[in-house]
Amino acid sequence: MMASAQGRVPVAIAVAPNGARRTKADHPALPLTAPDLARTAAECLDAGAAMIHLHVRDAAGRHLLDADAYRAALAAIKTLIDDRLVVQITSESVGQYSAEEQMAVVRAVRPEAVSLALRELAPTAESERRFAEFLAWLKRERVAPQIIVYSPEEAMRLADLAQRGIVPWTNVPVLFVLGRQGAPAPACPADLEPFLAPRMPRFGDWMMCAFGLDEGACAVAAAKAGGSVRVGFENNLWRAAGELAADNAAQVHATARLLRAADVTLASAAQLRDRWAAN
Repeated sequence: MMASAQGRVPVAIAVAPNGARRTKADHPALPLTAPDLARTAAECLDAGAAMIHLHVRDAAGRHLLDADAYRAALAAIKTLIDDRLVVQITSESVGQYSAEEQMAVVRAVRPEAVSLALRELAPTAESERRFAEFLAWLKRERVAPQIIVYSPEEAMRLADLAQRGIVPWTNVPVLFVLGRQGAPAPACPADLEPFLAPRMPRFGDWMMCAFGLDEGACAVAAAKAGGSVRVGFENNLWRAAGELAADNAAQVHATARLLRAADVTLASAAQLRDRWAAN
């Protein structure tokens, strides 16, 4: 699946506006409440995003997996922009929740889409049956998954799970993560190459996110290689020149500008939704 302006599959820009760890001390424009998230969603839609990836927080600003908090954020976004963005919730544990608790909140919310870290929900062979049952529920409920992999080895394991029928989609969406928060050097486009090496499995619908100020260059590399991109304050607060970005919409706008300059057509939420529904 390749992406450009000439008849190829359009590239979706997703925004991850807050993540689980950053606070207002990191950036005053970090959205933490349901109204903040709704306003950010509207601004990022206007800037070129097709999807928003949601984390919710408790009253003290700490990471939370809670059905009511998710429902409040989803309702606020729908009120402001209806369904003009794909809205994906996270199931990330951040070391606070068990796999059972992660899956329970997804079942309670029944979101349009959810991200799932393979290493959290199926860390061992013994956990594969439980993971398979959960994925089968997602498929029945038409909840679109996106499987997060942090290394080529995890990508190979995911392909094996799919081959064995544990992952019940022909073309399950995948997110490749480049770099780590707090790493001594930012992610760079070369970090994508191991995921796309000739020996690696091919995922027809993949997206990448990158930690650090080379996020834009990584996005262009991913788009040219046939992937979509996720940007935003969860992974990067900085512009390429080294100055602090004004807000998440500025990051989306900068990425959209880079992609259009590289002759890439951007996907709408409807196009991304249709693509994921077909899997």
